[in-house]
Amino acid sequence: MSTHDLEDMGCGTSSAKSDRQSEKVLKAALVIQNWYRGYSARLKARHRYALTIFQSIEYADEQCQMQLSNFFSFMMENYTHIHEKDPEIVSRLFGSTSQNNEDKQDYIRLIEVPDSYKGPRLQFPLTFPDIDLLVDAFKQQQILHARYVLEVLFETKKVLKQKPNFTHVTTSPSKEITICGDLHGKLDDLFLIFYKNGLPSENNSYIFNGDFVDRGRNSIEVLMILFVSFLVYPNDLHLNRGNHEDFMMNLRYGFTKEILYKYKIHGKEILEILEDVYTWLPIGTIIDNEILVIHGGISESTDLDLLQRVERHKMKSVLMPPVPLDGDRHTTLKKHKINAMAMPREVKSSTSMSEQLTKHEWEQIIDILWSDPRGQKGCYPNTSRGGGCYFGPDVTSKVLNRHHLKMVIRSHECKPEGYEICHDGKVVTVFSASNYYEEGSNRGAYIKLFYDMDPRFFQYQVTRTTCLKPLYQRISAIETSAIRILRERIIARKTDLIHAFHLQDLSKSGKVSLGQWAFSMENTLGLHLPWRSLSSHLVTTDTDGNINYMSSFQDIHIQKPVKEAQSTLIETLYRYRSDLQIIFNVIDSDHSGLISMEEFRSMWKLFNRHYNIHIDDCQVDELAERMDLNKDGSIDFNEFLKAFDVVHKLDKKHKSKSSFA
Repeated sequence: MSTHDLEDMGCGTSSAKSDRQSEKVLKAALVIQNWYRGYSARLKARHRYALTIFQSIEYADEQCQMQLSNFFSFMMENYTHIHEKDPEIVSRLFGSTSQNNEDKQDYIRLIEVPDSYKGPRLQFPLTFPDIDLLVDAFKQQQILHARYVLEVLFETKKVLKQKPNFTHVTTSPSKEITICGDLHGKLDDLFLIFYKNGLPSENNSYIFNGDFVDRGRNSIEVLMILFVSFLVYPNDLHLNRGNHEDFMMNLRYGFTKEILYKYKIHGKEILEILEDVYTWLPIGTIIDNEILVIHGGISESTDLDLLQRVERHKMKSVLMPPVPLDGDRHTTLKKHKINAMAMPREVKSSTSMSEQLTKHEWEQIIDILWSDPRGQKGCYPNTSRGGGCYFGPDVTSKVLNRHHLKMVIRSHECKPEGYEICHDGKVVTVFSASNYYEEGSNRGAYIKLFYDMDPRFFQYQVTRTTCLKPLYQRISAIETSAIRILRERIIARKTDLIHAFHLQDLSKSGKVSLGQWAFSMENTLGLHLPWRSLSSHLVTTDTDGNINYMSSFQDIHIQKPVKEAQSTLIETLYRYRSDLQIIFNVIDSDHSGLISMEEFRSMWKLFNRHYNIHIDDCQVDELAERMDLNKDGSIDFNEFLKAFDVVHKLDKKHKSKSSFA
């Protein structure tokens, strides 16, 4: 039968219909594909913007934390006049606690573990079964008795004192090493790492690259597992100091509060010994004489030979710069405005130069613990965090070549995928705390290194019930949380922002253009955020696209403890409440939580003068008297600060918006 005959029978028509249907299906598939790609891109953009908000506010808080060092130097200048009755403050900030801690070993022996205690009981010297015992107990949410915590800390310090500033380790074809980044008290992440990669052992070496504590709820449990594992395998588990292994950081970011909550009787002793243990943590690890593992980063002046010789235990806190007491340091002394002759005798003895690093040594360690890589060439101040520097690919090559190294592995920065490679593969960031900002915000990762092989990356994410929700719902939850903390930051600067808006609104219409609004927001808050993209979540606009700038503050306010208090005072106390709480906790050496009215006034006057805050002392005095909750002339300072919580009203309008883009 011919082709012509087949067409006459209708076969040609059937084939044409089939082709047209296939074409329609293909077009539909392409439409769906393009829609999905656009949808996925929008979700990724929303996720990226949310992480940018979290990170910008995190770094802004760290900048405030670093700036506290200037305040404490200022406090030293005024110490004689303000704190004559409490000489322990400066000793706590700048002095050595080693001798006091050694004396506490006798104290530990007096602590009894009662028969009623059902938690894990450690046997010293520790062995592998103790690691297993501790992991199982913490999985059941048991608390390790303070007696064992203190013993572990003392034993850890003894072993750490024998370690060099940089631990040298080697791999081989039969021995690999695992590198973990920040854990930040996230115990479930540590459990997941051990489940996937195995517990530490002679054949399963680990490097934990700092920031074991703070932010998460289980910092002491993470720390105990790491320290016990270190004591069992001191040559196979290595610990680097991070910027959060610092008692001043712990005051702001939660670890101090966690210790005092879980160990109400012996918490003070645990904190004091921890301060000393931190100072003995090595500041880096070098693998196969080729790979430098440090927490933060480097600078163009990083000198590993010098850092090898630094007496690291003299760095009590990166927030406490060296205090010069001799005439040879006139420049630095003038910078910190410290009158050495006016210092009380006990202050001079507690801050002798023999117990301090030099300024140059201090700066070298700051760079190691706080710096971040960037794509731009050069080395310039880390303005986001307020400490360390940004270092470019040229700086990386220069430092690596100088010390005959090939790569830097560092942590310190949350990455959406748990790791990131930059500077032509010479810098690797690894971050092991998944869900760091919010559940679903990021994955965690660890690195495995084999002899003479490229790093291999392993990712994971601790899952909760919310992770079973569709992706768009998870992104919306992250987004909502990010906007909430951003709006809190906005309300804390309400007066400053309104002033900035008024400068733009020359016609007094109550409205500004989108560009003017974005400029005012960035110029006042300094968060480096994509304000134009975020505007739909933060303000309302008219039909012409102009912004009603007072809508920036709608449905959110600071809960005023007294109606008569001026709004400027309330905003100021809210803005600086974290700083004030840290200062109070330093002054409150017995951790009673109470402060006298006299101490409150003295603290505020110092703070007011140093930060140049334009609020009359009488306003604060009046507010403090109204907040005398105990009616005995004392203030529960933590309760006082809680009175300034931000209140969010249900905002259906903003809740309904689900996209930055």
